[in-house]
Amino acid sequence: MAVTESKLPISVCYISGPEAHRISDSLESITSWTSEIIVVLNEEVTDGTDAVAARFKAKVFREPWRGFIEQKNSALAKATCPWVLSLDADEVVGPELKNEIIRLISGGEANASAFSFPRCTYYCGRWIRHGDWYPDRVIRLWKRGSARWAGIEPHARVEVTGSLARLRHDLLHFSNESIDRQISKIAPYSNDFVNHRLAQGKFPGLFDLAVRPVWKFLRAYLFKLGFLDGWQGYYIAWLSAFSTATRYIKILEATRKKSGL
Repeated sequence: MAVTESKLPISVCYISGPEAHRISDSLESITSWTSEIIVVLNEEVTDGTDAVAARFKAKVFREPWRGFIEQKNSALAKATCPWVLSLDADEVVGPELKNEIIRLISGGEANASAFSFPRCTYYCGRWIRHGDWYPDRVIRLWKRGSARWAGIEPHARVEVTGSLARLRHDLLHFSNESIDRQISKIAPYSNDFVNHRLAQGKFPGLFDLAVRPVWKFLRAYLFKLGFLDGWQGYYIAWLSAFSTATRYIKILEATRKKSGL
């Protein structure tokens, strides 16, 4: 059953790079029923993302890039509504999730401090509903003051003060328009992992190099039923294994360079 829309006391927070080509779909999905939209742009963005956001009456801020965690907390600090919904430019709140959130807040049923919901990714022409990518439950809705962003770059995560509850319906994720774009993310993401492990003095062993990548593939493709997602599920499982191997091999590479070998 559809829910009658009205502006709810929700601040929607984004951080964004050059996303003019796709952020409008995300903004369109929340603009009619939320009260405030905040977009923190990287200061060097010149592709018109700011103009797209302004069309949806978003409050746009330009700031130097300080990493995902600090940037997300900066957007969060600018929120003024009692509730915060955090989204990325490639995420869309579908009708079912929208109605679930509206019922939750307008009906006075929001007794928890924060709420998570599953995220479903559209990848290479297919919705991925198995493997390591689903349900990919994320915490994105919380009472202002009840959560903040933490974690290890570039993997920001939400730390909640108080209780956490679950919503049923999917956040729609339109990530990685191509395989090339997916592969291009491996290097920068692995660099942050390598730097963190080296700073902790943690170095890979035989398990990390030989077992962990194979387990990643088997877990995603067989045990989590990734084979039901066609060739996309097969590729995602191998990509997970390759990404894992790459991270640990790059620690060895960095150690070798540091030793001058």
